[in-house]
Amino acid sequence: MANLTIRNLHKVFEGTEIIKGIDLDIKDHEFVVFVGPSGCGKSTLLRLIAGLEEVTGGHIYLDDREITDMAPARRDLAMVFQTYALYPHMTVRKNLSFALDLARVDKAEVAAKVAEAARILELEPLLERKPRALSGGQRQRVAIGRAIVRHPKIFLFDEPLSNLDAALRVQMRLELARLHQELNATMIYVTHDQVEAMTLADKVVVLNGGRIEQVGSPLTLYHHPVNRFVAGFIGTPRMAFLDGRVTAAEASTVSVALACGPEYRLELEGRGLKPGDAVTLGIRPEHIQVCEAQASPFQVTLDVTEHLGADTYCYVRTDSGETLTVRAPGDFSGRFGDRVGLLPDLAHGHLFDASGRAMPKPGAPAQAA
Repeated sequence: MANLTIRNLHKVFEGTEIIKGIDLDIKDHEFVVFVGPSGCGKSTLLRLIAGLEEVTGGHIYLDDREITDMAPARRDLAMVFQTYALYPHMTVRKNLSFALDLARVDKAEVAAKVAEAARILELEPLLERKPRALSGGQRQRVAIGRAIVRHPKIFLFDEPLSNLDAALRVQMRLELARLHQELNATMIYVTHDQVEAMTLADKVVVLNGGRIEQVGSPLTLYHHPVNRFVAGFIGTPRMAFLDGRVTAAEASTVSVALACGPEYRLELEGRGLKPGDAVTLGIRPEHIQVCEAQASPFQVTLDVTEHLGADTYCYVRTDSGETLTVRAPGDFSGRFGDRVGLLPDLAHGHLFDASGRAMPKPGAPAQAA
């Protein structure tokens, strides 16, 4: 078993609180991704779990053991860093076996574990090479292999793909997903790249300012963000946000007049809202259709278009000065300065009150924050 429990965790650096009372449960075999902007505390949280930073307050448990103050080597965790940190004078085989050799593990057992890691990571043809003869992706696989041979209870990854080029990042992302399935291991992964979070995770933990904003599956966070921060952080291109005022609020519907002109009625819980309240309508690029200007009361000015083949991303400006992104068909032919209409699919709309809290859809399950 490899269940990790974190309770009321705090970390203070020179009088500044970096981690501000985090509670989190990570279950056996889960692939959990910590994601958030730079400085949100995700790497610090991982290092606290690993024992590389001293906890200021709170508790960390691995199954039924408290490991809060335990030395890193005794925690039964293995960490893969952003930098490969391979020994340049050693072959791949020796890099893989080094920690086991230091621990005086039986040579036959070491050889078996190295062979198994090499098979899983497809390193067998490279075992006698030294790091300088490897590509970046191969070096990262060796770094992961060093963790695999230790058979830890939990694998910790600190932005392991950030030093790779775009094509290698995609390849290694697929390999990590396959590795998780093959090892059936518990993995905790830190990244600032939300694409990695969405594609790898069973569970995503969104951090901001040393606190957890929301925990859930990737699609839960995408379709049911609890606040404007999560809504804006998850999704590429990001969600569009339009300022407005409530004109009517009922138990299951809210009417909103947007600053850019049109008024819409959304099927969302209006409890806590009243006419005149400031709100923000959020809608994702794929839920907005471009049409002829006269076909919609929501008219905008076309700014920049990005043709990606199957899709075109249109960046448009509203009459009130807001900018938003719309996904159009790949053959879209609009030009800079054109007036176009927008048809938002309000069934997929999100509404946030003045504090940034998302208004729930009627009957929607409560989300963990």
